[in-house]
Amino acid sequence: MFNNKVLSQQGHSTFFKKAFNLTFKSSQVFDSMAKFSFFEAKTKENQRSRAEKGHVYLIGAGPGDAELLTLKAYRLIQQADVVMYDWLVNPDIINMIPSNVERIFVGKKCGNHSMKQGDICELMVEVAQTGKNIVRLKGGDPAIFARAGEECDILAAHQIDFAIVPGITAASGASAYAGIPLTHRECAQSVRFITAHLKSTKAEPNWSAIVKGAKGAKDNGETLVFYMGLKRIHTIMARLEEHGLSLETPVAVVDQASTAQQRVCVGTLRDIAAKVDAENFQGPAVTIVGEVVNKRHQVNLSLLSKTSHTVTA
Repeated sequence: MFNNKVLSQQGHSTFFKKAFNLTFKSSQVFDSMAKFSFFEAKTKENQRSRAEKGHVYLIGAGPGDAELLTLKAYRLIQQADVVMYDWLVNPDIINMIPSNVERIFVGKKCGNHSMKQGDICELMVEVAQTGKNIVRLKGGDPAIFARAGEECDILAAHQIDFAIVPGITAASGASAYAGIPLTHRECAQSVRFITAHLKSTKAEPNWSAIVKGAKGAKDNGETLVFYMGLKRIHTIMARLEEHGLSLETPVAVVDQASTAQQRVCVGTLRDIAAKVDAENFQGPAVTIVGEVVNKRHQVNLSLLSKTSHTVTA
């Protein structure tokens, strides 16, 4: 209640300013509360929507040896509803999938894809939208030449939660099991991973930059590791020569790295392609270029084997 005293003009002004500010602030509060309620409802709606969808785990199966699979990868495989796997995944790892888990082969082999990448992405979304949890099992590491970026894009676009579990990449597996270091303080301060698909001249890498790094200084060179280059070994060596890499540069090709079928062929830029042709490698293979090849040591792979016979790389 207002008192009966007559308010001065200034008093009236002050009173109405305070009243107006109070009303305005109250309006702001209610408006903010309404907006909060709206966004809270939308958040809960999105959470419900996501909860109704399955999750996707992009998992690296490693370079070949099934025992190089990580513990986390193994646990998630056991908990999955569906496993979608590539050709590069060791059959011993496939055998670890429980019998009640659905298996879908989406084989991706050079020149022989059972499914196109776009179809694989669509299938992942369709299955996840049914509420099933998916393990997308890839050879090596999912983030290195394994199309993980494209798959993450489509999962994010459809608001499907996902996680990535790294695996040992082919370069590391080949390096360890063949006894070839990828870096060495005497000759290689860095390493470069290069995809060797070379589908067209426009898609080829910057050979000048690659050779510049590989040549380097005596103690500051760069090791080159080419993925998926077995069928293009002649082209790769020719490109490196054309751009100035010495024909005497050491090169090693490691076929089926870290498996019982692993074979290693060592030569130089001049003769490695002919040597590989004579070996009749089956792939997958990685090609290691640089002085680190001369730092190779024989590793006793029987120390890693379940059997007692001696095997050397």
